[in-house]
Amino acid sequence: MSILFLGTSSGAGKTTVCAMVCRYLSRNGVDVAPFKGSNLSLNSIATKDGGEIGMGQAFQAWAAGIEPETDMNPVLLKPSGKGVIQLVLNGRPYKNITKDDPMDRGMTLQEVKKAYDRMNERHRLVLCEGSGSPVELNLMDTDLANVGLMRVTGVPAILVGDIERGGVFAAIYGTWKLIPDELKPQMKGFIINRFRGDGSILRSAIGHIESLTGMKCLGVLRYEYLRFPEEDSLSSSDGKLEGNDVHTAFISNLDEMIAHAEEDGFDFDGLKKICGL
Repeated sequence: MSILFLGTSSGAGKTTVCAMVCRYLSRNGVDVAPFKGSNLSLNSIATKDGGEIGMGQAFQAWAAGIEPETDMNPVLLKPSGKGVIQLVLNGRPYKNITKDDPMDRGMTLQEVKKAYDRMNERHRLVLCEGSGSPVELNLMDTDLANVGLMRVTGVPAILVGDIERGGVFAAIYGTWKLIPDELKPQMKGFIINRFRGDGSILRSAIGHIESLTGMKCLGVLRYEYLRFPEEDSLSSSDGKLEGNDVHTAFISNLDEMIAHAEEDGFDFDGLKKICGL
């Protein structure tokens, strides 16, 4: 079983939301693991077998109480400057991608699917994270982590929108509208992230989006002044980070985020139903 967290944009909070759900389910006895088909980031970490994956998936693995492994992030794209991107495939440097020597999308997607299948064989539930926005029209044909993954796996998806940026309802509806029609049935729900105030004032607008899209709102997550690992340039380095070590402090922050989500009525049961639990 698996589920995919998509974002209305880069930095919408899908990495942290996915980590929060990993932590919540792991604490409740579910064998859960993270997965991100393709990651564009310079912030990486070495796995115990010497492979390299994005920091976000390592953080999510720790949240799930397991060790990071290369199958959690089979494609890592590392910008190297002057139009060159290093492709790290299955944890190992594979080639440099340039305008004149592009990535073999077919081969790479096959490797993503193989890693996804291996993760599903080893774990009861795989929580997948998308990359950036799933509806960048100039990139959808070469996508690996969003609509590309949806097409080859049939994974159901939940959309995370950042209300801090403004225009969250337009972003949620616009993203759903631009998702290819054949994939819309896989769009099961949405989450509004980083809200400051009483979430009940959003009720009428949430109902309207639910009616327009058929997606269910799983909850409104409050703005958290908590620090988590940085995945890219849009991540915030501000926020509380207290504990005997950084690892423990990050997990403690996730526990606080879960407590706030439960207090605010986040629908963890609805999420589990979408996951097939």
